[in-house]
Amino acid sequence: MAALLDDAAITEALGQLPQWRRDGDAIVRTAKLPSFPTAIAVVDRVAVVAEERDHHPDIDIRWRTLHFRCSTHSAGGVTGLDVELAAAIDKAIDTAVDAQAAARS
Repeated sequence: MAALLDDAAITEALGQLPQWRRDGDAIVRTAKLPSFPTAIAVVDRVAVVAEERDHHPDIDIRWRTLHFRCSTHSAGGVTGLDVELAAAIDKAIDTAVDAQAAARS
């Protein structure tokens, strides 16, 4: 089982994840994407990454807005797995936004 991060470690990790914030026993991010298909592309990519890691975020889809919540339920809070997954989610968002911008050019 992954070890829980203490408050200082979570704060330090969030310093490297500026789009994320702590919400109780989880870290969360809201991302507004340029289109619904782009939002779904992000969810598809995050699904692949989550399956590869066997660690899954909670995802709420509201048209072009995605809400991500990362917490290791079996550990009862935020672990290194959540921080790594958050970074992968950031990468998926950046990649999808860049791809849409390139397609428009």
